[in-house]
Amino acid sequence: MSNLRLAIIGLGSMGATHANNVVAGKIPGAELTAVCDSRPDVLAAFAPAKPFTDYRALLKAGVADAVLIATPHFQHTAIGIAALEAGLHVLVEKPISVHKADCDRLLAAYRGREDRQVFAAMFNQRTLPVHQKLKAMLTAGEIGDVFRAQWTITNWFRTDAYYASAGWRATWAHEGGGVLLNQCPHNLDLFWWFLGDARAVRAHCHFGRHHRIEVEDEVTAYLELESGATGVFIASTGEAPGTNRLEIAGNRGRLILEDDKLSFLRTAVPVREFQRTSPERFGKPAVEPVAIELALGADQHNAIIRNFVSAIRDGAPLIAPAVEGVHSVELANAMLLSTWLDRTITLPVDGALYEAELQKRIAASPRTSA
Repeated sequence: MSNLRLAIIGLGSMGATHANNVVAGKIPGAELTAVCDSRPDVLAAFAPAKPFTDYRALLKAGVADAVLIATPHFQHTAIGIAALEAGLHVLVEKPISVHKADCDRLLAAYRGREDRQVFAAMFNQRTLPVHQKLKAMLTAGEIGDVFRAQWTITNWFRTDAYYASAGWRATWAHEGGGVLLNQCPHNLDLFWWFLGDARAVRAHCHFGRHHRIEVEDEVTAYLELESGATGVFIASTGEAPGTNRLEIAGNRGRLILEDDKLSFLRTAVPVREFQRTSPERFGKPAVEPVAIELALGADQHNAIIRNFVSAIRDGAPLIAPAVEGVHSVELANAMLLSTWLDRTITLPVDGALYEAELQKRIAASPRTSA
């Protein structure tokens, strides 16, 4: 079978990295046949891949079987729809869109094409062995019914120089948000992947609390999950030293993911059984640590691209189907909308309402040009 012809649209930091990895032969079965960026000067570095400054021209040129979209967030929807309608396979960087309404438009363009086109998202952290192990343990019910989950993810520290490094950063008009849309899409995707859908969110987002920016740089959210569990999600780009700790409590003990290590304290009997049957007023169920073996590390982004290529060539199941990308976007939207409207948001999020509220902030922003 001949190599898959892959085009990359957007040659910023991530797009250029992906392109270099394909050229270096790190994606077996694929070759870089076209690149597209609005800056003509960056295209020559990837010759002999055909250069384009307009993605529409690339899609019409017949030089690719698949595209990887690595443009700024707001462009994902229009480019993704055009690529799908052109009959190409699509891999889109996170988030798949900035807001729920755009997600719905993008996924509507894919509807009816599932049998002939592959549509994936760059949720590369799903490939990490520690995340895959945690997912497998939860799916297998090793912790029993989940009572509560808390993720404190505050090691996203950023300086003012970071936000000043590009005009699109930390703007409603060009990035669509702050820590939730830039740093945390992976964490929000994993939160859903591990724990399932939320039915309600009450959040408190702080805008420019730590930096001279208009978007959120600190978030504390309370979630009620469809499973009956509750959750707390805390994120910040203004704390140092930060923390990255996910704690999940269930009927058979507690799982903790911290510092890329997974620990499990399992109760000898189910918690609810002990609670209801023990004659001891202050007794607690006995616990024992469970040894957890992890596979070797994953090649993250390249692993997702290789899986994308394998899905196209061999029918392999996708690690991160793009249709699942709506969940992380919806959680981020719910947290912002809860803060803007000062109330609990029930899911699914009203996409039209969120889009209208976002447009109000774009219109009021002094930073409408990158």
